[in-house]
This record gives sequence, structure tokens and C-alpha cells, in this order.
Amino acid sequence: MHNAPVITPPLSPVDLDRIERALGWRPTQWAPASGRAGGATAARLLVSAPGERAFVKLGTTELTANWFRREHENYLALAGPFLPQLLGFSDDGTVPVLAIEDLSDATWPPPWDDEKIAQVLDAFALVHAHPIPSHLTAMKDEFRGDWDSVAKAPEPFLALGLCSAAWLENAVPVLSAAAWAAPIQGSALLHFDIRSDNLCFRDGRAVIIDWNAPIVGNPDVDLAAWLPSLASEGGPHPEAILPAAPELAAWIAGYFCAHAGLEPIPEAPHVRPLQLAQGRTSLPWAARALGLPVPG
Repeated sequence: MHNAPVITPPLSPVDLDRIERALGWRPTQWAPASGRAGGATAARLLVSAPGERAFVKLGTTELTANWFRREHENYLALAGPFLPQLLGFSDDGTVPVLAIEDLSDATWPPPWDDEKIAQVLDAFALVHAHPIPSHLTAMKDEFRGDWDSVAKAPEPFLALGLCSAAWLENAVPVLSAAAWAAPIQGSALLHFDIRSDNLCFRDGRAVIIDWNAPIVGNPDVDLAAWLPSLASEGGPHPEAILPAAPELAAWIAGYFCAHAGLEPIPEAPHVRPLQLAQGRTSLPWAARALGLPVPG
């Protein structure tokens, strides 16, 4: 990190001031956070100065500003070895800056093995047993209607090539009914955005990042959200870890299948490709769990 090139164009003095207020020290070098540790936007940076280093997020759009303000609120309310270290935060009302420890030297999956899977499950157990922060809300009908949306406007989904129009027409009533019956409500803290690019490993434990969307619900929701990502990267089939969950399989498949074909998110252009990869594993999972024919 200390030899990282300065990005071009360089950070403005105003942004450097913002980062300095968050960290208590002024970066002398910085570079876009590349790869899985940082996401894909230029507002995520690895910064350093002699003897210092950090990962910072600058909320340069309304969407990312809201993300990072919520994430900071959640870091203040949570505690546990599954969290990265919060290094600082500043907010001038225009561009909030969130700083956490630099995890670029941690181990980022894939590949997966039994030990890493066990470490994630151990982290989930700690998250789901954590006291509920008072500002979080409970799940209600999040994403239950995604298969209904696909049925009404199937073209973006069908363009993904995951199944034929005939297969969808026959399967969507079963998928929709199962999704509406999914047991998503509960009393556990959920990360609610679990996938492999939000997980890394350090010192024999899993660290979960990007805490801008936690909610209260059934702990199996985090499992159902993660397992298609795991399977897409060479891990076991979802039902090997979460058996007998046809409704949750249909529910999460509906989310990925309804969203993967939508327009890219400028602040997070990696999301739609990840959703497509998870659609490729979650849709067959739902079909197997519900006794439907293989998507084709």
C-alpha cells in the first residue's frame, strides 16, 4: 500500500480535508480500492501515510452518501469479531467519509474449503445472536413479489438466458406461491447483503463488510442469500447447508432473477453481474427444492 500510485486526477484538497477529519491524519498516497476488497467505484480508496493505512469510502452521490451514513450508524451499534475495525467518520453534510481498517491483505474467496465455510457459519451465529440495535426495522414483505414482477414483464429476465419462456410460464406460479410463503420474518439481526465479496478471512475468522442494510428477520435469510454465491464459486449446492427450504430458495431466486437483468447501478456496477451469477445457481436450487423441471 505504501507504494501505491496516486490516482489521476488526484484527490481534491477538499476531499483530502474530509478524509483527514475522519482519520485524524492526512493521506500522502491513495489509490482506488481494486478487486473484491473495495468494490468497483472510484469513491472507495486505499489511503496511506507513513505508518498509517486505511480503506475509505466517500459518499459522492446521494445514494452512496446514504449508504455510508447508515453503515456508520450500524458500526456504532454493533460489536463483535465479525466486524472490521471502524477507524473514523466525518460528515460535512455533503460528502460523508467512512474509514475502516484496510483488509486488502486478508484472504478473499474464492476458492472455498470446508474451513472457510465453517468460519462463515461461525460468524453468522455471532451476528444472529447479537442484540438488536433499536434503529433497525423488521422484515415484512421484502422481495416477496419479485416473481410476480418477472411474470408481468419477463423480457429482462428472459434475456439473461437462464430458462425458456415456456419453462417460466409453467414454473412462475409455483415459484411465486413459494416466495410469498417464505419464512423471512424473525427476531435475529441479519446482515441482509451476504455474498462472497462481502466476506474475507483473517486470523482464523470470517470478517463481514458493507453493513449498510442490516434488518431483523429469520437467520436462515442470510444463509439463503449467501449460498447461491458460494455455489457459483465452486462450493456445495445450497441444500447441502440449508436443506428443506423450498420457500426460501424460491424467494431468493426471485430476487436475483428479477434484478440481474435491470439497468446497472452506476455506484456499484459489479452488482448486476454478481446477481446473474447467483441467479444461475439459485434458480436451479429453487427448481430442485420445489420439484420443478430443470430450468431450460
